[in-house]
Amino acid sequence: MSGIELTAFKPAWWLRSPHLQTLWPVFFKKRHKLNLRDEQVELKDGDFIDLCWSNKISGKSVLVLHGLEGDLNSHYINGIIYQLEQSGYRPVLMHFRGCSGRVNRLPRAYHSGETGDLAFIVEHIKNVTGEYPCAAIGFSLGGNVLLKWLGETGDENPLKKAVAVSVPFRLHDAAKRLQQGLSRVYREHLLISLRKTYNEKFKILKSPLDVDVTQLKSFWDYDDKVTAPLHGFSGAKEYYEKCSSRQFLKHISVPTLIIHSCDDPFMFDSTVPEAEELNGKTELLLTQNGGHVGFVAGVSAFKLKYWSEFKILGFLSAD
Repeated sequence: MSGIELTAFKPAWWLRSPHLQTLWPVFFKKRHKLNLRDEQVELKDGDFIDLCWSNKISGKSVLVLHGLEGDLNSHYINGIIYQLEQSGYRPVLMHFRGCSGRVNRLPRAYHSGETGDLAFIVEHIKNVTGEYPCAAIGFSLGGNVLLKWLGETGDENPLKKAVAVSVPFRLHDAAKRLQQGLSRVYREHLLISLRKTYNEKFKILKSPLDVDVTQLKSFWDYDDKVTAPLHGFSGAKEYYEKCSSRQFLKHISVPTLIIHSCDDPFMFDSTVPEAEELNGKTELLLTQNGGHVGFVAGVSAFKLKYWSEFKILGFLSAD
């Protein structure tokens, strides 16, 4: 397994555009009733992370990572947790700091390159279950975090498999792409959420920053004035350069599947890695259509198939 595979994905006939692929599941995908239990995990710096554990009894746990401002209710999280349970796995969702509906204790939060919390939770799962997770699955920002961590740890990584979907391999590309065309809709939605999260948090805590987030109109502005200084970067440029996952791919030693669409409205065509940037442990499934964490197929609205879920489960079950 290695390299880039241009693979066949046939979108639902009425969802051919990248924006329809991206937005349909947000509004119309069926949400499954899940049987989960919550756990608050205390971190060494005095903060906490909230996990959602499946109550399914299985020796095969799978860690799941959401995207920017995502949570348990995100369509792709609900869907993959349900499908993992149906396939005999025990999914564990890691909410990034401040994403579980509860304000985290410290001024810092989470970002696209924060791998320390991920590593801590992987060890925590081992302490609880006696085994490391057999795999981890990351979506969008969570996929970037996962790929960066896999590359940073190389041969020492304890996972057996990993999957990343719709990853912003170059963060500065995503910031630029979301300034263009209809992609500005996603920018506005996410920035509204980020501003709200910031304001709610710093009603409780004293902010170390002198910034009016209502005046930040782009991801570059927000990351330059908020994300970077809260997390020890000099600005958006350093944050994007150090935390983009594309530069870490060649160091990945865990068998890893990456699923990505050429028409992802969060990125440019050039954002996708070249074949020589991947090593023998990594396969990139590249489709012409699919949008951002979409990949909706089917002959009618009543017979839909979420193609990426099918591909993820097939990869995890393969020898």
